[in-house]
Amino acid sequence: MATRIVKVEPFDLVVFGGTGDLAYRKLYPALFHRERSDQFSEPTRIIGASRRRLERDAFRALVKDALMKFAGVDDGEGAAMERFLSRLDYIAVDAMNDGGWADLKALLGADERIRAYYLATGPDLFGPLAKRLGAEGLVTPRSRIIVEKPIGRDGKSAAVINDVIGSVFLERNIFRIDHYLGKESVQNLMALRFANILLEPLWNSAHIDHVQIAVAETLGVEGRGGYYEEAGAMRDMVQNHMMQLVCLVAMEPPNSLEADSLRDEKLKVLKALQPIDQTNASGLTVRGQYRAGFADGGPVPGYLQDIGKDHSDTETFVALKLGIGNWRWSGVPFYLRTGKRLPQRFSEIVVGFRRVPHVIFPMQPDGIPANRLVVRVQPDEGIKLWMMVKEPGPGDMRLQHVPLDMSFAKAFGAAPADAYERLLMDALRGNAALFMRRDEVEAAWRFVDPIREAWAQSGESPRPYAAGTWGPNASVALIERDGRTWNEEYE
Repeated sequence: MATRIVKVEPFDLVVFGGTGDLAYRKLYPALFHRERSDQFSEPTRIIGASRRRLERDAFRALVKDALMKFAGVDDGEGAAMERFLSRLDYIAVDAMNDGGWADLKALLGADERIRAYYLATGPDLFGPLAKRLGAEGLVTPRSRIIVEKPIGRDGKSAAVINDVIGSVFLERNIFRIDHYLGKESVQNLMALRFANILLEPLWNSAHIDHVQIAVAETLGVEGRGGYYEEAGAMRDMVQNHMMQLVCLVAMEPPNSLEADSLRDEKLKVLKALQPIDQTNASGLTVRGQYRAGFADGGPVPGYLQDIGKDHSDTETFVALKLGIGNWRWSGVPFYLRTGKRLPQRFSEIVVGFRRVPHVIFPMQPDGIPANRLVVRVQPDEGIKLWMMVKEPGPGDMRLQHVPLDMSFAKAFGAAPADAYERLLMDALRGNAALFMRRDEVEAAWRFVDPIREAWAQSGESPRPYAAGTWGPNASVALIERDGRTWNEEYE
């Protein structure tokens, strides 16, 4: 059965940071794929905006090159490519000065179509850009603003940014984007829990032993050393992506898919996180920094060489043990780990169930392996449920631990759409269900800030680990001292 394409109303999308890496790698390819699916109505425009002086035709050529490089698009796209490029325009705008704002205002005109401003910039420009949009009279009743993570460097700076943006835009028109929430496997986690009676009765401390969430990257900082030195793994990954995954695993069933119903339940999880601070951070957290080693088939430099410094206390690896103080999750640890220069690239959620209480089969001394539900977020999005089955053939009752395996690409005949495609269309439609509300962002910072403060006050540097390994040995000890192990079945 063919999917019915629902077109978006005509819109103007202004991409600040329109000649940046995020725009070229993610935003324009996502928009082109929606163009190719005939999802745009007329007249729709996509306007790049940055300080760089650039003619419209030159901008269109740069976007076309980016589509060919990052989205596998070729010259044979024909009508779709022609339509898409014809929508593109460009304005040179200086966020901190007057240059270009009158030109942008004249280009947008008085049209009352949907108007979206995507801030694909650093968070230090979120406030100035929002303030300037308001001062220039560019915020209409149908305007909305989309901001990339991270929102601030800590809770205090996040509140300042939110105050400024909130003074110009209503909360319902502010879309704080986390691309992990647009991934099909993440959304399917909600479908698994709330559309199947099979799992929800088991989704509690009586049946679940622990949860693991991992985001592993093989790359180093790859030219982003300036940004990463200011961010680190805790800000870059844990505070936003991983906290959102914790919320989706742990939240109570919402009463509907309406945006605030979902976000109310996620907020409750963030508020229930048991504090980690100076009193317990040493036993519940591990941070590391990669050194030279071997990755991707060859030798690679360490973090200090990548950023050109002799010393840095910025972490490129974090492992945490979290607790959630409520009835559903009391006593169930959530183990998180993320890092750069690890042996494989993947993101996954592993729900480890408790073992069967009594074994009636002849088994090895360690007994029957526990069932596990593995949600692969990237790459090769899919879901595996590991179960025990009898090995075929006569003789003894020989059991095997095998997965019921559902790959989205195999099950539905195509790879899932990129997360940005879904999120951009949702923002343009005004559907905020997959975007973070202000109180969510600030609650996540309230949990993370004391951890970072504890690290700073300890005076300890991040633990070294060789590139191409699974991080510091202390991260293995973090989980193994509880009698558990990190999931190692990555394929």
